[in-house]
Amino acid sequence: MSKANLEYLMPGDDRDLYSGLIRLQVLHHAVQEPVFGKGMLEELARHGYRISPGTLYPLLHGLEKRGYLRATEVQIGRSRRKVYRATAAGRKALALAKTKVRELFRELIDGR
Repeated sequence: MSKANLEYLMPGDDRDLYSGLIRLQVLHHAVQEPVFGKGMLEELARHGYRISPGTLYPLLHGLEKRGYLRATEVQIGRSRRKVYRATAAGRKALALAKTKVRELFRELIDGR
């Protein structure tokens, strides 16, 4: 995810801090239910992440290439939509990441 394509609420170099969080958000939602590009853009915006389709789609493809997501095409009316679901590897990676996020949260928020 390049700095030039990211449009976070946070300015400047802070953008790099959020790229991993966005990947975790996407993976979290893909574990819960199939996700698709436009829907993910809207969901990420609800969490304060404003990214362009030109940033999101390479991110989705990267997660797919790493084996965390699997894409399939579904027919919606007369058009086709690519939907992404978490794989077993993606679910495992998210479970491990949750442990790290909890640990970080305790340190950042609780000072432990």
